[in-house]
Amino acid sequence: MHNFKELKIWKDSLLLAHDLYKLTNSFPAEERFGLVSQINRCSVSIPSNIAEGSSRKSAKDFGRFLEIALGSSFELETQLLIAEQLGYVSNQVCTELIERINSIQKMIFGFKEKIKE
Repeated sequence: MHNFKELKIWKDSLLLAHDLYKLTNSFPAEERFGLVSQINRCSVSIPSNIAEGSSRKSAKDFGRFLEIALGSSFELETQLLIAEQLGYVSNQVCTELIERINSIQKMIFGFKEKIKE
């Protein structure tokens, strides 16, 4: 078992979720149940699945939750690109957020490989 609160991937993804919640507050009201909901759910899914997976006894089980977190990160990346295309997020902000997501994706992938050992 791992203490998820000590994992850099959990800390970084928690901060990302916080920042995305603040960002989506500026989206149009009509997106409240659409893109805003999707972005917020995906951003919360990443640290949540890392935390839940850390409670599992086997590396295989933990790895499955890391895969779910990774999938959510790719969904999130797609949703941000859509938000940029719709003009809800500037190119600069979108690029910065995607760089953070890509960093988290690399950490998740690397951590998943490490726990298999």
